[in-house]
Amino acid sequence: MGKENCTTVTEFILLGLSDVPELRVFLSLLFLLIYGVTVLGNLGMTVLIQVSSRLHTPMYFFLSHLSFVDFCYSTVIVPKMLSNMLGKENTISFLGCMVQFYLFCTFGVTEVFLLAVMAYDRFVAICNPLLYMVTMSRTLCVELVSGCYLCGAVCSLIHLCLALEIPSYRSNVINHFFCDLLPLLSLACSDVTMNELVLYIVATFNEVITIVIIFASYLLILITILRMNSAEGRRKAFSTCASHLTAIAVLQGTILFIYCRPGSGSSVDTDKVTTVFYTIVIPMLNPLIYSLRNKDVREALRKLVGSKIFF
Repeated sequence: MGKENCTTVTEFILLGLSDVPELRVFLSLLFLLIYGVTVLGNLGMTVLIQVSSRLHTPMYFFLSHLSFVDFCYSTVIVPKMLSNMLGKENTISFLGCMVQFYLFCTFGVTEVFLLAVMAYDRFVAICNPLLYMVTMSRTLCVELVSGCYLCGAVCSLIHLCLALEIPSYRSNVINHFFCDLLPLLSLACSDVTMNELVLYIVATFNEVITIVIIFASYLLILITILRMNSAEGRRKAFSTCASHLTAIAVLQGTILFIYCRPGSGSSVDTDKVTTVFYTIVIPMLNPLIYSLRNKDVREALRKLVGSKIFF
């Protein structure tokens, strides 16, 4: 592509998921419903954990932050996407695009590390139950969560700084529904090999580190469970871990598919569908997974609702 076709960009046009009017209306209503459930579920979970004394344990402290991250994660993308789908203009300013990417990446990386921390928390709770509250002290929990947010912010800042170095673009039309890095890099006039290499290295490093922590934690948990004499104890331990493993599987699988493969391994439309799943659907599923499978959460919710109705 010649240099005469390259220019600086002040705004981008987001093509979205479809240009068929009827389908856009249907998708808008569907995503509005999903976003409503996401907001209600995640903020509700956060508030429930704060007001219910029986949920003031390390596990639910981490879960409250996971819910908060899911809420932020979805809010960074969905409202702007709905606005573009229902409006006549699908534009976003250059600054808005960079901010959206940075926040999306920050909360995404934070969630990946939070899930690893939650796996370690389950390891301590099941393998060393008598020392659980001592080991997972309030100070350690705050430090672990702060570390997750710090990792997310630093990783995102690396990608943002490299993206801001791109001097010009051959087009301002992004074939996506939000400002993700890969579609943005595909429009650059300059060589973005370094950007793609750093993205691949950082994403792979984050995935390897977190998957090793998760795998090691659950391997030790499995060994401990198999050594239990009580069938009820084994059932309870498996039940405690099932919701967390479900959340890990759906998130890690989609991130590996999108970001941890060198080169282009699938079509743009396939990537869009996969991205919809982990940016919009997963934040809605997490509070449902943890609440429906968790007896303590159900009991706390029943007690809270019952007290309000009685009052």
